[in-house]
Amino acid sequence: MSMNPPPITLQERLQRLARLEAAMEAQGVAAVLIDATASLRYFTGLVWWRSERMIAALVRPGKPLTYICPAFELDKVGGSVGVPGEFLTWEEHESPYRLVADAVPNGVLAVDEQAPVFAWLGLAEALGVERLRGASPLITPLRARKSEAEIALMTRAKALTLEAHRRTHGSLQAGMRGSDVVAFLDKQHRALGADGGNTFCIASFGVDTALPHGGEGDPELKEGDVVLIDTGCALDGYNADITRTYVFGEPTAEVRRIWELEHAAQAAAFDAARLGQPCEAVDAAVRVFLKSSGLGPDYQVPGTPHRTGHGIGLDHFHMTADGPKWFTRPQPSLDEPFRGVAPLTA
Repeated sequence: MSMNPPPITLQERLQRLARLEAAMEAQGVAAVLIDATASLRYFTGLVWWRSERMIAALVRPGKPLTYICPAFELDKVGGSVGVPGEFLTWEEHESPYRLVADAVPNGVLAVDEQAPVFAWLGLAEALGVERLRGASPLITPLRARKSEAEIALMTRAKALTLEAHRRTHGSLQAGMRGSDVVAFLDKQHRALGADGGNTFCIASFGVDTALPHGGEGDPELKEGDVVLIDTGCALDGYNADITRTYVFGEPTAEVRRIWELEHAAQAAAFDAARLGQPCEAVDAAVRVFLKSSGLGPDYQVPGTPHRTGHGIGLDHFHMTADGPKWFTRPQPSLDEPFRGVAPLTA
């Protein structure tokens, strides 16, 4: 297969921060606090894990990007950031929330909504809850629009997962367990050049394939079983998520009928995904088709028990149902054109 595309550059991250600051000024927000979430990677390149100790970035228009971290982590954090900035550190007996309060003495602080509740409570005590608001209205629209570099990474990640699926299909043997399939896919993703192995993997056989996320246990594959494999990988943090469903052996007439209905439902979803249409139209089109085919209605099974599609990017499930509602055309922002992509949400 071809080479992986280059990772996100410093220039692109600086453009993202500039867009964020412009949105902050337009909405009257003094500062945005980005916790150790995918948004921290998106804006700064810093990949960190959430824990009881705050690691965050503070964005203030017209001021240097500021990182907040425990003093004993300064060397490691400082060597891991992708965007240069200043550092505010705190010792174990000190409060990181007080550091934030001192750095943002006035105005509204918008907080990354994936931050833990205890961080919000600590900030509320230090600044006053009336000064806090969620940062999703600022962050989500930026992350929803993917740059050409992001699209290239996601397209490549998808290609790797598709190839891993293809190899897995050819390797199946009677007696294999779901865990064997998961391990095989992990090995293939690594061999193909993904960041690591599987970012997640569900391998279900037989009746367990009727459950969207599989059943319990680790059954053996048998002739005639329906096989459902849902897996993905990542490149520079950008995810792929692809499900494939087929039969090990020959399908029964009923399995073939349901498979063909599902295939037609997917076609209805793709046909509904048009510029200017609300994203929820995709899910609605699927439900109309399934109801007309005698399945459902609504979330009843046999049918589709959850919404059709979801956003994806640095987060495996990108954004919530209150994210972007419309398919949009590419729109220029600063000096770089961005392509509109949006989650398929009910």
